[in-house]
Amino acid sequence: MTQKQLEDYLWGAANILRGMIDAADFKQYIFPLLFFKRVSDIWDEEYQEALELSDGDMDYAKFRENHRFQIPDGCHWSDIRATSTDIGKKLQNALHEIEKANFELLHDVFGDAQWTNKRRLSDEKLIDLIEHFSTMNLTVKDVPHDLMGDGYEYLINKFADDSGHTAAEFYTNRTVVELMTRITDPQPGDSVYDPTCGSGGILLNSALYLKKQGKEYRNLKLYGQELNLITSAIARMNMFMHAIDEFLIVQGDTLDQPQILENDELKQFDVVMANPPYSIKRWSQSKFVNDPFGRNIWGTPPQGCADYAFQQHIIKSLKPDTGRSVSLWPHGVLFRDSEASMRKKMIEEDVVDAVIGLGKNLFYNSSMESCLLVCNMNKPKERRVKVIFIDGKDEIRLERSAAYLKDEHIKRMADAYWNFKDESGFAKVVESEKIIGENDGNLSIQLYVKTNGEDTQYTVEQLLAKTKRNQESLQSGYNELISKLNELGIETV
Repeated sequence: MTQKQLEDYLWGAANILRGMIDAADFKQYIFPLLFFKRVSDIWDEEYQEALELSDGDMDYAKFRENHRFQIPDGCHWSDIRATSTDIGKKLQNALHEIEKANFELLHDVFGDAQWTNKRRLSDEKLIDLIEHFSTMNLTVKDVPHDLMGDGYEYLINKFADDSGHTAAEFYTNRTVVELMTRITDPQPGDSVYDPTCGSGGILLNSALYLKKQGKEYRNLKLYGQELNLITSAIARMNMFMHAIDEFLIVQGDTLDQPQILENDELKQFDVVMANPPYSIKRWSQSKFVNDPFGRNIWGTPPQGCADYAFQQHIIKSLKPDTGRSVSLWPHGVLFRDSEASMRKKMIEEDVVDAVIGLGKNLFYNSSMESCLLVCNMNKPKERRVKVIFIDGKDEIRLERSAAYLKDEHIKRMADAYWNFKDESGFAKVVESEKIIGENDGNLSIQLYVKTNGEDTQYTVEQLLAKTKRNQESLQSGYNELISKLNELGIETV
């Protein structure tokens, strides 16, 4: 199967639901069915292989040892396909029994979709879905893990595009994730944690990052926690679809009840990468004042904004000798007065390594600019008591209301981070003492990187690159204007 065939096949399933179910809810039905079909087809493939090895011994071919996942009798995809009435009830029971038979790996992995609610999903529509998925074999031979994983990520991306404001709850722009990964630079054997892991894209990219480099990725230990049940289930399915087994993803509120613990304390990791939900107003602030896990190391954030509760959770979750983190935030975390004392303590403890400004529209369904806050618990000697500020707002490709980073943008920002040198109009290394003494702990990038001042000098190559970026931005804006005018029925030439 080609990538295009797989993508058309997967998106075709979503289109069957269109008009009956809100687009934001497609994922809770499509992903479980896709995973169920994949598990069933792989079980059949393993059965045939074991049958050939044993000269036709059917009992041997069913042994648990011959299968990655167990499928109890009557719970195979073919059993559901052979059902003509009360299909939702039969399907729900099959998914539940598969979870029970593989409890350690698959408990709650199919989420909590209402398969038996015929007003929401009729037998006829469910038959259409099952028949659609039945048109292709999803064995490893027909759809290798890499191809299946890419197809699964494609579907996550499409659902994010299709689901409006809810996209940010489970999807982080994958080009930003690539930049975050190049900055933290996970190595074989490292532990990587995402406290608000969504659909698992940040964790998964750590393994793919090593795999692309030809390094051992299977001993990377991945950990994540996610509040939403179906989203945490999607994250776990995402790992299985990519043939990643060394992971632990749990469901729950990270601030209220962190669940990845060691000796009754927060487990600590080599790498933490996160895109936390920003400016949460409803959170357990009163509990955080006397946090049992000691996460209020710099203080308690205001009730109206939990950003620094997440940031302190991240720092507390880092190993003191090797821990490094990068988190994606709106720019407010860099300068808001209500968090000034916590921010100053963070700088005084010399854990802030870099602040990287990103362009607009990289948050889903929001035009705001974002930034990366990079921390390191044990900075190299040459980076101590200093912070590098990188203004990457122009390192972006805009297309209509969406945006992404091209590889050249990612490389330029990552190289600037690792080089740790001044670059006129783009990067500036600043003493921590100056940040605290002259600017009272304000980390706003424009205070340190002067992009419009007279002292800014560009090389010919930089000017050409800047001109090209401006042309692309202008063309993108023009195309969007023409599209809007056409939608309004205004003819354009």
